[in-house]
Amino acid sequence: MQAKKRLYVGLLGFSLIMVIGIAALVWYIFTHRDILVNQVLLIGMLVIAAVIFAVLGLGILAIVMMIIRCKSFPSLETLTQWANGMLFPLTLLTGRFFGIDKDKILKSFISVNNYLVGNKNLALRCQDIMILLPHCLQNSECKFKITIDINNCRNCGKCKIGALKELAEQYRVKLRVATGGTLARKWIKETKPKAVIAVACERDLSAGIQDTGELPVLGVLNCRPHGPCLNTDVDVAEIERALLTISKGGCL
Repeated sequence: MQAKKRLYVGLLGFSLIMVIGIAALVWYIFTHRDILVNQVLLIGMLVIAAVIFAVLGLGILAIVMMIIRCKSFPSLETLTQWANGMLFPLTLLTGRFFGIDKDKILKSFISVNNYLVGNKNLALRCQDIMILLPHCLQNSECKFKITIDINNCRNCGKCKIGALKELAEQYRVKLRVATGGTLARKWIKETKPKAVIAVACERDLSAGIQDTGELPVLGVLNCRPHGPCLNTDVDVAEIERALLTISKGGCL
């Protein structure tokens, strides 16, 4: 079931309101003290807080505008990144306060991210795109190590690695497997892609999207019929759709 983008955007806005409320409380406490130094400090803090709130508010507004208009605004992308980066942890705390499942919020965040990336109309060459897979997609009983070289896969059909390898060869995209965030960052640094299609669970995907900064990342959630990090699965067709979304004419 597709996640609702409004959940994350709504929590993002509510988090900003909470921060403004805390700032207003600090203002109230300081204004009831008559020491000149405190008043000077308060004015300075107020100016800084006003700038931060304005930036975060514009960032949230930019996200809403991009969703409504189905269009990316490059001049506002930095604001959206700041809003996400600064309010994301508070958004999770806000969701916990309201009893909303964390994975549901993360899924909504990934949905918002994918929507914004999809509306960039990137039209990249497939050679500039990397598909990043988690090692848990590989069958746990397989003897062949694929994290260093995906070509070690024997295409036995017991997991989706073989099918994804064929997809990568068909479209001539880079394909890598990572055991965690450190190796994922290593592959990104070495291959220098202009966009990434990443497969993972909600928590790893959201962390990876936050970590990559300006690099466009399309997230594809894996399926976990045996629990987390063990013999997971993914819809190959969904990865292909993500590839077609950001590539130039499908690269074929």
